Amino acid sequence: MSFIKALRCKECGADYPIEPRTVCDHDFGPVEVAYDYEAMRGKVTRDSIAAGPRSLWRYKDLLPINGEPRAGLRSGYTPLIPAKKLAAELGVKELYIKDDSVNYPTFSYKDRVVAVAITKAIEFGFDTVGCASTGNLAHSVAAHAAAAGLQAFVMIPHDLEEGKMVGMSVFGPRVVKIKGNYDDVNRLCSQIADKYKWAIVNVNLRPFYTEGAKTHGFEIAEQMGWQLPRHTVLPVAGGTILPKVWKAYQEFITLGLVKDNAPRMHAAQAAGCNPIVKALEEGTDLFRPQKPNTIAKSIAIGNPADGYYVLKVVRESGGSGASSTDPEILDAIKLLARTEGIFTEPAGGTTLACAIKLIQSGRIPRDESICVCITGNGLKTTEVMQGQFAATPAINAKMNEFDDLVRQITESANAKPAPVKA
Repeated sequence: MSFIKALRCKECGADYPIEPRTVCDHDFGPVEVAYDYEAMRGKVTRDSIAAGPRSLWRYKDLLPINGEPRAGLRSGYTPLIPAKKLAAELGVKELYIKDDSVNYPTFSYKDRVVAVAITKAIEFGFDTVGCASTGNLAHSVAAHAAAAGLQAFVMIPHDLEEGKMVGMSVFGPRVVKIKGNYDDVNRLCSQIADKYKWAIVNVNLRPFYTEGAKTHGFEIAEQMGWQLPRHTVLPVAGGTILPKVWKAYQEFITLGLVKDNAPRMHAAQAAGCNPIVKALEEGTDLFRPQKPNTIAKSIAIGNPADGYYVLKVVRESGGSGASSTDPEILDAIKLLARTEGIFTEPAGGTTLACAIKLIQSGRIPRDESICVCITGNGLKTTEVMQGQFAATPAINAKMNEFDDLVRQITESANAKPAPVKA
C-alpha cells in the first residue's frame, strides 16, 4: 500500500504530482515527499515493520515507491553497535555506533538513497541513471544500475582517491571526470538532467533519493528497542542525511512507534570545509559557500544543497555543530579502529572527532545516550592513512628473534601512558 500524497514545497506548501521534479514553480523552494500519516495509523506498526525483510525495505510503507522495490533488496539493516570500549575511553555512559561502513553492496550509507532512487527511476521509465558524486554515491549508482540493467553515467571531480576510482569503475559505468570540485560537477549535472532527460539521482530524482536516508534513522530507533538516542551526531556534506534522520524520528513519533524524548541533532564537518558549522557558530541563518580543502573528500561540499535545512533542524532540536582538522580526523579513525574494530573513511573520522569535541565541551552530556553515525568504509581511502604507522621490521624464521620482538613490544606497551579520557 502506498501512503504518498504529493510532492510538497518545503517553503510555500504547494503540492505537485509524483514526478521527476526538484523545485517549486512558485518560489523555487525544494520539494519533498508528503505522506498521509492518518492513513498509516494502525497499519504501519512495530509488528508490521518487524515482519518485513532484513533490509531498508522493511520500512517500505514510509518510502516513496509504488509496488515492490526494484533495487537494494539487501541494502540497509546495518549494525547498531554498543560501543562500550570507546565509551569507557571517552568517559560517557551510553554510546552507539551506527555502522553503515558495512552497508551492501558498496559499503556506505549511499546504498540507502540509491536503492530508493533507482526503484523510482524504473517506475518512471528511465533507462539511464547518473549522479554528481565525491565517490561513494558514484560507487552506489554504478553498482545498483548494473544490477538493475540500467546504463549509468557518474560525474566526479577529477582528483578523487584512486581506491574510489577502482571501486566505481569495476561496475562498468561511464565515468566522467570533471575539472573542479563537487559544486562544479553538481552544476553541470543539473544541465545534463535537463538536456538529456536522464535520471540524475541527486538532481531531478532528489526528492525520492533523499527519502532513502530516513532508513538510517528508522533503524537506529528500532535497533535501540524502539527508543531514540538523546544525541545523534551526523556528518554534513550536501546536507541530506541529517534532516532526513530527523524526519525519520519525527515520523516514528507521529505514528506512536517511539516516545518523544526531545532528541538532539549534531552536525559534524571537516575544518577544511565547514560552511554549516561556521553558520551555527556565527548564529546566522545563511551559510557562506567555501572551497574545500580537506582529506575528508566524501563530505567536502562547499555549497550544500540542503544546508539551510541542516541549520534549521540543528537549531530546532537544540543540537550543535563542530568541525575537526585533518590530524584530528586521522586520530579519530585510528581510535575507532583500535577500540571497536571499525575502519571508517575520513567522513566517519570527522563525525567521531566532532562528537568528542561536543562531549568535551559539555554540549553533549556524558550521562545521556549518544549515537555516532559512521557512513563509509576506510578501505576506500587507505591512502589517507599512509605514514600513520611505524614500519614493521622483518625477522628471520627463528624463535629467538621472535622472542626478542615480543619482548620489545611488551616493553613498549608497558611504557605507554594510559589513554586520556575526553
